[in-house]
Amino acid sequence: MRIADVSAHALSSPINPPQDRSFHGGTRRLLKRDVVLVVVETADGAYGVAPAGATSSSMREYFEGDSQATFADVVESDIADAMEGEIIETPVDAHSVIERTRLPDRLVTRAISALDVALYDLYGKEVGAPVYELLAAEFEDTLAPTTNLPLYASAGMYMEPEGYASQAELLEEAGFIGYKYRPGIGPDGDKETIDRVTATCNEMEVMIDAHTWWKLEHSYGDDVVFDIVRRAAERGVCWVEEPVAPDNYEGYRSLSETSAPLAGGESEESPEGLLALGETGAVSYLQGDVRHHRGFTGCSTVITICRKSNVEFVPHNFGTWLGLLANAHLVAASPEVELVEYPVFEADPLINVSDDPGMYPFDLAFDILEGRPSIENGMLAVPEEPGLGVDIDFDVVEKYPFIEGPWTTFNYNESV
Repeated sequence: MRIADVSAHALSSPINPPQDRSFHGGTRRLLKRDVVLVVVETADGAYGVAPAGATSSSMREYFEGDSQATFADVVESDIADAMEGEIIETPVDAHSVIERTRLPDRLVTRAISALDVALYDLYGKEVGAPVYELLAAEFEDTLAPTTNLPLYASAGMYMEPEGYASQAELLEEAGFIGYKYRPGIGPDGDKETIDRVTATCNEMEVMIDAHTWWKLEHSYGDDVVFDIVRRAAERGVCWVEEPVAPDNYEGYRSLSETSAPLAGGESEESPEGLLALGETGAVSYLQGDVRHHRGFTGCSTVITICRKSNVEFVPHNFGTWLGLLANAHLVAASPEVELVEYPVFEADPLINVSDDPGMYPFDLAFDILEGRPSIENGMLAVPEEPGLGVDIDFDVVEKYPFIEGPWTTFNYNESV
Protein backbone atom coordinates (compact mmCIF):
# COMPACT_ATOMS: atom_id res chain seq x y z
CA MET A 1 0.00 0.00 0.00
CA ARG A 2 1.46 3.35 -1.03
CA ILE A 3 0.25 6.01 1.39
CA ALA A 4 -1.06 9.07 -0.44
CA ASP A 5 -2.68 11.11 2.33
CA VAL A 6 -2.95 11.19 6.13
CA SER A 7 -5.54 13.51 7.63
CA ALA A 8 -6.99 14.13 11.08
CA HIS A 9 -10.19 15.88 12.07
CA ALA A 10 -10.62 17.30 15.58
CA LEU A 11 -14.34 17.34 16.41
CA SER A 12 -16.42 18.47 19.37
CA SER A 13 -19.84 17.31 20.52
CA PRO A 14 -21.24 20.12 22.70
CA ILE A 15 -23.15 19.46 25.91
CA ASN A 16 -25.73 22.19 25.66
CA PRO A 17 -26.65 23.41 28.16
CA PRO A 18 -23.60 22.42 30.22
CA GLN A 19 -24.28 19.97 33.02
CA ASP A 20 -23.11 20.39 36.61
CA ARG A 21 -22.42 17.37 38.84
CA SER A 22 -21.68 17.62 42.56
CA PHE A 23 -18.85 15.48 43.90
CA HIS A 24 -16.95 15.29 47.17
CA GLY A 25 -15.45 18.76 47.55
CA GLY A 26 -16.92 20.59 44.60
CA THR A 27 -18.81 20.68 41.34
CA ARG A 28 -17.84 19.32 37.94
CA ARG A 29 -19.10 21.06 34.80
CA LEU A 30 -19.43 19.03 31.60
CA LEU A 31 -19.06 21.19 28.49
CA LYS A 32 -18.38 18.92 25.50
CA ARG A 33 -16.69 15.73 24.34
CA ASP A 34 -13.83 15.84 21.84
CA VAL A 35 -12.92 13.27 19.20
CA VAL A 36 -10.13 12.93 16.63
CA LEU A 37 -10.95 11.03 13.45
CA VAL A 38 -7.87 9.89 11.50
CA VAL A 39 -8.12 8.91 7.83
CA VAL A 40 -5.33 7.22 5.86
CA GLU A 41 -5.72 7.06 2.07
CA THR A 42 -3.70 5.00 -0.42
CA ALA A 43 -2.64 5.90 -3.93
CA ASP A 44 -5.44 3.76 -5.38
CA GLY A 45 -8.13 5.68 -3.45
CA ALA A 46 -8.84 3.19 -0.66
CA TYR A 47 -8.99 4.55 2.87
CA GLY A 48 -8.85 3.35 6.45
CA VAL A 49 -10.11 5.12 9.57
CA ALA A 50 -9.34 5.21 13.26
CA PRO A 51 -10.43 7.00 16.44
CA ALA A 52 -7.53 8.84 18.02
CA GLY A 53 -6.27 11.22 20.67
CA ALA A 54 -6.06 11.11 24.46
CA THR A 55 -8.61 9.46 26.68
CA SER A 56 -11.11 11.75 28.36
CA SER A 57 -9.54 10.91 31.72
CA SER A 58 -5.86 11.19 30.76
CA MET A 59 -6.02 14.52 28.94
CA ARG A 60 -4.77 16.50 31.93
CA GLU A 61 -1.97 14.12 32.80
CA TYR A 62 -0.48 13.55 29.36
CA PHE A 63 -1.63 16.45 27.20
CA GLU A 64 -1.30 19.40 29.58
CA GLY A 65 -1.45 22.62 27.61
CA ASP A 66 -2.51 20.73 24.50
CA SER A 67 -5.86 19.62 23.10
CA GLN A 68 -7.31 17.14 20.69
CA ALA A 69 -6.87 19.81 18.01
CA THR A 70 -3.16 19.98 18.84
CA PHE A 71 -2.86 16.25 18.27
CA ALA A 72 -4.78 16.50 14.98
CA ASP A 73 -2.30 19.17 13.87
CA VAL A 74 0.60 16.84 14.67
CA VAL A 75 -0.97 14.08 12.58
CA GLU A 76 -1.52 16.41 9.64
CA SER A 77 2.03 17.81 9.77
CA ASP A 78 4.80 15.60 11.21
CA ILE A 79 2.99 12.28 10.77
CA ALA A 80 1.63 13.06 7.31
CA ASP A 81 5.07 14.27 6.16
CA ALA A 82 6.63 11.03 7.36
CA MET A 83 3.99 8.65 6.03
CA GLU A 84 2.92 10.07 2.68
CA GLY A 85 4.72 8.32 -0.17
CA GLU A 86 5.75 5.36 2.00
CA ILE A 87 4.99 1.82 0.86
CA ILE A 88 3.49 -0.10 3.79
CA GLU A 89 3.22 -3.88 3.49
CA THR A 90 1.77 -4.49 6.97
CA PRO A 91 0.46 -2.09 9.64
CA VAL A 92 3.50 -2.61 11.88
CA ASP A 93 5.73 -1.17 9.11
CA ALA A 94 4.35 2.27 9.98
CA HIS A 95 5.64 2.11 13.55
CA SER A 96 9.31 2.63 12.66
CA VAL A 97 8.40 5.41 10.21
CA ILE A 98 6.58 7.31 12.95
CA GLU A 99 9.33 6.67 15.49
CA ARG A 100 11.81 8.39 13.16
CA THR A 101 9.89 11.67 13.52
CA ARG A 102 11.56 12.20 16.93
CA LEU A 103 8.34 13.56 18.38
CA PRO A 104 7.84 13.24 22.18
CA ASP A 105 7.13 9.65 23.22
CA ARG A 106 3.51 10.38 24.17
CA LEU A 107 2.77 11.74 20.70
CA VAL A 108 4.59 8.90 18.97
CA THR A 109 2.49 6.38 20.90
CA ARG A 110 -0.78 8.19 20.13
CA ALA A 111 0.13 8.48 16.44
CA ILE A 112 1.18 4.84 16.14
CA SER A 113 -2.08 3.83 17.81
CA ALA A 114 -4.16 5.69 15.24
CA LEU A 115 -2.15 4.66 12.19
CA ASP A 116 -2.03 1.02 13.29
CA VAL A 117 -5.83 0.84 13.50
CA ALA A 118 -6.40 2.73 10.24
CA LEU A 119 -3.89 0.56 8.38
CA TYR A 120 -5.49 -2.63 9.69
CA ASP A 121 -8.79 -1.26 8.36
CA LEU A 122 -7.10 -0.67 5.00
CA TYR A 123 -5.33 -4.01 4.95
CA GLY A 124 -8.56 -5.86 5.75
CA LYS A 125 -10.30 -4.11 2.87
CA GLU A 126 -7.39 -4.96 0.57
CA VAL A 127 -7.46 -8.70 1.31
CA GLY A 128 -11.22 -8.94 1.85
CA ALA A 129 -11.14 -9.96 5.51
CA PRO A 130 -12.47 -8.43 8.74
CA VAL A 131 -9.80 -7.13 11.09
CA TYR A 132 -10.58 -9.78 13.70
CA GLU A 133 -9.57 -12.53 11.25
CA LEU A 134 -6.25 -10.81 10.56
CA LEU A 135 -5.57 -10.44 14.29
CA ALA A 136 -6.63 -13.98 15.21
CA ALA A 137 -4.10 -15.39 12.75
CA GLU A 138 -1.28 -13.64 14.63
CA PHE A 139 -1.80 -15.54 17.89
CA GLU A 140 0.25 -18.72 18.29
CA ASP A 141 -2.74 -20.95 19.01
CA THR A 142 -5.10 -19.58 16.41
CA LEU A 143 -8.70 -20.12 17.45
CA ALA A 144 -11.90 -19.27 15.65
CA PRO A 145 -12.82 -15.66 16.45
CA THR A 146 -15.75 -15.05 18.80
CA THR A 147 -17.91 -12.47 17.07
CA ASN A 148 -20.88 -12.27 19.45
CA LEU A 149 -19.59 -10.40 22.48
CA PRO A 150 -21.10 -9.51 25.88
CA LEU A 151 -21.25 -5.82 26.76
CA TYR A 152 -20.98 -4.19 30.14
CA ALA A 153 -22.56 -0.76 30.54
CA SER A 154 -20.27 2.11 31.53
CA ALA A 155 -22.28 4.93 33.12
CA GLY A 156 -23.02 6.39 36.54
CA MET A 157 -21.37 9.75 37.29
CA TYR A 158 -21.81 11.64 40.58
CA MET A 159 -25.37 10.92 41.67
CA GLU A 160 -27.12 10.18 44.91
CA PRO A 161 -26.88 6.48 45.87
CA GLU A 162 -30.47 5.80 44.83
CA GLY A 163 -29.72 7.35 41.42
CA TYR A 164 -26.95 4.84 40.76
CA ALA A 165 -29.25 2.00 41.84
CA SER A 166 -32.04 3.17 39.54
CA GLN A 167 -29.63 3.44 36.63
CA ALA A 168 -28.28 -0.04 37.31
CA GLU A 169 -31.82 -1.43 37.27
CA LEU A 170 -32.51 0.14 33.86
CA LEU A 171 -29.29 -1.18 32.38
CA GLU A 172 -29.92 -4.69 33.65
CA GLU A 173 -33.34 -4.42 32.00
CA ALA A 174 -31.54 -3.50 28.77
CA GLY A 175 -29.59 -6.76 28.90
CA PHE A 176 -26.07 -5.64 29.84
CA ILE A 177 -24.01 -8.18 31.73
CA GLY A 178 -22.34 -5.56 33.93
CA TYR A 179 -22.71 -2.02 35.26
CA LYS A 180 -19.71 0.24 35.83
CA TYR A 181 -20.21 3.51 37.64
CA ARG A 182 -18.09 6.45 38.81
CA PRO A 183 -18.29 7.20 42.54
CA GLY A 184 -16.93 10.28 44.29
CA ILE A 185 -19.81 11.73 46.31
CA GLY A 186 -18.00 11.27 49.61
CA PRO A 187 -16.84 8.19 51.56
CA ASP A 188 -20.17 7.52 53.27
CA GLY A 189 -22.13 8.07 50.07
CA ASP A 190 -19.79 5.85 48.10
CA LYS A 191 -20.19 3.00 50.59
CA GLU A 192 -23.96 3.40 50.57
CA THR A 193 -23.87 3.31 46.76
CA ILE A 194 -21.97 0.01 46.83
CA ASP A 195 -24.61 -1.44 49.13
CA ARG A 196 -27.55 -0.18 47.06
CA VAL A 197 -26.18 -1.11 43.65
CA THR A 198 -25.05 -4.61 44.60
CA ALA A 199 -28.41 -5.23 46.25
CA THR A 200 -30.26 -3.98 43.15
CA CYS A 201 -28.38 -6.03 40.57
CA ASN A 202 -29.62 -9.57 40.19
CA GLU A 203 -27.39 -11.31 37.66
CA MET A 204 -25.53 -8.21 36.46
CA GLU A 205 -21.94 -7.72 37.62
CA VAL A 206 -20.89 -4.45 39.30
CA MET A 207 -17.69 -2.56 38.48
CA ILE A 208 -16.45 0.63 40.16
CA ASP A 209 -14.37 3.23 38.29
CA ALA A 210 -12.77 4.98 41.25
CA HIS A 211 -10.37 7.54 39.75
CA THR A 212 -12.16 10.36 41.60
CA TRP A 213 -10.78 9.08 44.91
CA TRP A 214 -7.23 10.21 44.07
CA LYS A 215 -7.41 12.48 41.01
CA LEU A 216 -9.30 15.43 42.45
CA GLU A 217 -8.02 18.12 44.78
CA HIS A 218 -9.69 16.72 47.90
CA SER A 219 -8.59 13.10 47.71
CA TYR A 220 -9.89 10.59 50.23
CA GLY A 221 -6.63 9.36 51.71
CA ASP A 222 -5.23 5.84 51.91
CA ASP A 223 -7.16 4.59 54.93
CA VAL A 224 -10.51 5.79 53.58
CA VAL A 225 -9.89 4.24 50.17
CA PHE A 226 -8.85 0.94 51.79
CA ASP A 227 -12.09 0.94 53.80
CA ILE A 228 -14.27 1.54 50.70
CA VAL A 229 -12.46 -1.08 48.64
CA ARG A 230 -12.88 -3.57 51.47
CA ARG A 231 -16.63 -2.82 51.40
CA ALA A 232 -16.62 -3.48 47.65
CA ALA A 233 -14.91 -6.82 48.26
CA GLU A 234 -17.46 -7.78 50.89
CA ARG A 235 -20.28 -7.01 48.45
CA GLY A 236 -18.75 -9.09 45.66
CA VAL A 237 -18.01 -6.43 43.04
CA CYS A 238 -16.39 -7.66 39.85
CA TRP A 239 -13.56 -5.10 40.04
CA VAL A 240 -12.49 -1.72 41.44
CA GLU A 241 -10.82 0.31 38.70
CA GLU A 242 -8.01 2.83 39.19
CA PRO A 243 -8.49 3.19 42.97
CA VAL A 244 -5.06 4.87 43.17
CA ALA A 245 -2.88 6.89 40.80
CA PRO A 246 -1.49 4.89 37.84
CA ASP A 247 2.09 4.92 39.11
CA ASN A 248 1.19 4.11 42.72
CA TYR A 249 2.11 0.43 42.56
CA GLU A 250 2.46 0.18 46.33
CA GLY A 251 -1.08 1.51 46.66
CA TYR A 252 -2.33 -1.21 44.31
CA ARG A 253 -0.46 -3.86 46.30
CA SER A 254 -1.90 -2.60 49.57
CA LEU A 255 -5.47 -2.59 48.26
CA SER A 256 -5.08 -6.09 46.84
CA GLU A 257 -5.01 -7.26 50.46
CA THR A 258 -8.75 -6.49 50.66
CA SER A 259 -9.32 -9.38 48.17
CA ALA A 260 -11.25 -7.03 45.88
CA PRO A 261 -10.25 -7.63 42.23
CA LEU A 262 -8.46 -4.51 40.97
CA ALA A 263 -8.30 -3.09 37.45
CA GLY A 264 -6.25 -0.41 35.75
CA GLY A 265 -4.20 0.58 32.75
CA GLU A 266 -6.18 3.06 30.67
CA SER A 267 -3.98 5.93 31.87
CA GLU A 268 -0.71 4.13 31.12
CA GLU A 269 1.29 5.83 28.37
CA SER A 270 2.41 2.69 26.56
CA PRO A 271 2.04 -1.10 26.32
CA GLU A 272 5.15 -1.33 28.49
CA GLY A 273 3.33 0.66 31.17
CA LEU A 274 0.43 -1.76 31.01
CA LEU A 275 2.76 -4.71 31.48
CA ALA A 276 4.57 -3.03 34.37
CA LEU A 277 1.26 -2.59 36.17
CA GLY A 278 0.38 -6.22 35.49
CA GLU A 279 3.72 -7.36 36.86
CA THR A 280 2.91 -5.87 40.28
CA GLY A 281 0.74 -8.93 40.92
CA ALA A 282 -1.89 -6.58 42.37
CA VAL A 283 -4.32 -6.24 39.46
CA SER A 284 -6.69 -8.85 38.07
CA TYR A 285 -7.61 -6.87 34.95
CA LEU A 286 -5.52 -4.78 32.54
CA GLN A 287 -7.43 -2.18 30.52
CA GLY A 288 -5.57 -1.38 27.34
CA ASP A 289 -7.16 0.54 24.47
CA VAL A 290 -6.32 0.33 20.78
CA ARG A 291 -6.65 4.14 20.64
CA HIS A 292 -3.85 4.67 23.14
CA HIS A 293 -1.58 1.64 23.39
CA ARG A 294 -0.05 1.29 19.91
CA GLY A 295 -3.21 0.07 18.28
CA PHE A 296 -4.03 -3.56 17.62
CA THR A 297 -0.34 -4.44 17.51
CA GLY A 298 0.49 -3.10 20.97
CA CYS A 299 -2.62 -4.49 22.63
CA SER A 300 -2.15 -7.93 21.03
CA THR A 301 1.34 -8.08 22.53
CA VAL A 302 -0.06 -7.29 25.98
CA ILE A 303 -2.77 -9.92 25.59
CA THR A 304 -0.20 -12.58 24.69
CA ILE A 305 1.70 -11.86 27.90
CA CYS A 306 -1.50 -11.66 29.99
CA ARG A 307 -2.39 -15.18 28.87
CA LYS A 308 0.77 -16.46 30.55
CA SER A 309 -0.21 -14.88 33.86
CA ASN A 310 -3.26 -14.52 36.07
CA VAL A 311 -4.21 -11.14 34.59
CA GLU A 312 -7.20 -10.77 32.27
CA PHE A 313 -7.20 -8.19 29.48
CA VAL A 314 -10.39 -6.12 29.29
CA PRO A 315 -10.19 -3.25 26.80
CA HIS A 316 -11.03 0.29 27.82
CA ASN A 317 -13.51 2.16 25.64
CA PHE A 318 -15.15 5.45 26.53
CA GLY A 319 -15.74 7.15 23.21
CA THR A 320 -17.69 6.73 20.00
CA TRP A 321 -19.21 3.77 18.25
CA LEU A 322 -16.10 3.76 16.05
CA GLY A 323 -13.90 3.18 19.10
CA LEU A 324 -16.36 0.56 20.35
CA LEU A 325 -16.10 -1.50 17.16
CA ALA A 326 -12.33 -1.11 16.88
CA ASN A 327 -11.87 -2.56 20.36
CA ALA A 328 -14.51 -5.20 19.61
CA HIS A 329 -12.41 -6.54 16.72
CA LEU A 330 -9.53 -6.97 19.18
CA VAL A 331 -11.74 -8.86 21.64
CA ALA A 332 -13.25 -11.05 18.92
CA ALA A 333 -9.78 -12.13 17.77
CA SER A 334 -8.14 -12.66 21.14
CA PRO A 335 -8.19 -15.93 23.07
CA GLU A 336 -9.42 -15.58 26.66
CA VAL A 337 -10.67 -12.00 26.14
CA GLU A 338 -14.42 -11.55 26.08
CA LEU A 339 -15.77 -8.33 27.62
CA VAL A 340 -16.43 -5.06 25.78
CA GLU A 341 -17.10 -1.73 27.51
CA TYR A 342 -20.17 0.12 26.23
CA PRO A 343 -20.38 3.78 27.37
CA VAL A 344 -23.98 4.86 27.88
CA PHE A 345 -24.80 8.37 26.71
CA GLU A 346 -28.14 10.16 26.63
CA ALA A 347 -30.63 9.31 23.87
CA ASP A 348 -28.78 6.17 22.81
CA PRO A 349 -30.88 4.76 19.94
CA LEU A 350 -29.86 1.19 20.82
CA ILE A 351 -31.14 1.25 24.42
CA ASN A 352 -34.89 0.88 24.77
CA VAL A 353 -35.95 1.01 28.41
CA SER A 354 -38.49 2.95 30.47
CA ASP A 355 -36.15 5.88 31.25
CA ASP A 356 -32.93 7.28 29.80
CA PRO A 357 -29.91 5.80 31.65
CA GLY A 358 -27.37 7.96 29.79
CA MET A 359 -24.67 9.97 31.57
CA TYR A 360 -24.81 13.09 29.38
CA PRO A 361 -25.34 13.98 25.70
CA PHE A 362 -22.66 12.86 23.22
CA ASP A 363 -24.44 12.85 19.87
CA LEU A 364 -21.22 12.58 17.87
CA ALA A 365 -20.62 9.17 19.46
CA PHE A 366 -23.53 7.85 17.38
CA ASP A 367 -23.44 10.18 14.36
CA ILE A 368 -19.85 9.35 13.40
CA LEU A 369 -21.04 6.14 11.73
CA GLU A 370 -23.48 5.52 8.93
CA GLY A 371 -25.73 2.85 10.35
CA ARG A 372 -25.60 1.36 13.82
CA PRO A 373 -23.74 -1.43 15.60
CA SER A 374 -25.69 -4.67 15.82
CA ILE A 375 -26.62 -5.05 19.50
CA GLU A 376 -29.36 -7.22 20.96
CA ASN A 377 -29.95 -8.19 24.60
CA GLY A 378 -26.58 -6.85 25.67
CA MET A 379 -24.62 -8.72 22.98
CA LEU A 380 -22.63 -7.05 20.19
CA ALA A 381 -22.25 -8.73 16.80
CA VAL A 382 -18.86 -7.66 15.39
CA PRO A 383 -19.10 -6.58 11.72
CA GLU A 384 -18.11 -9.31 9.27
CA GLU A 385 -17.34 -6.96 6.37
CA PRO A 386 -13.70 -6.36 5.36
CA GLY A 387 -11.59 -4.12 7.57
CA LEU A 388 -13.41 -2.64 10.54
CA GLY A 389 -16.67 -3.12 8.65
CA VAL A 390 -17.80 0.47 9.22
CA ASP A 391 -18.76 3.42 7.05
CA ILE A 392 -17.97 6.90 8.37
CA ASP A 393 -20.50 9.67 7.97
CA PHE A 394 -18.07 12.38 6.91
CA ASP A 395 -20.76 15.02 7.35
CA VAL A 396 -19.69 15.05 11.01
CA VAL A 397 -16.57 17.01 10.01
CA GLU A 398 -18.73 20.06 9.26
CA LYS A 399 -21.51 19.28 11.73
CA TYR A 400 -19.22 19.04 14.78
CA PRO A 401 -16.45 21.66 14.45
CA PHE A 402 -13.83 21.71 17.17
CA ILE A 403 -14.58 23.95 20.15
CA GLU A 404 -11.55 25.36 21.95
CA GLY A 405 -11.21 24.86 25.69
CA PRO A 406 -11.45 21.97 28.17
CA TRP A 407 -14.16 19.35 27.89
CA THR A 408 -14.79 19.52 31.63
CA THR A 409 -13.90 21.79 34.56
CA PHE A 410 -13.73 21.25 38.32
CA ASN A 411 -14.73 23.91 40.83
CA TYR A 412 -13.71 23.15 44.40
CA ASN A 413 -15.32 24.18 47.68
CA GLU A 414 -12.92 26.13 49.91
CA SER A 415 -14.46 24.73 53.10
CA VAL A 416 -13.50 21.07 52.45
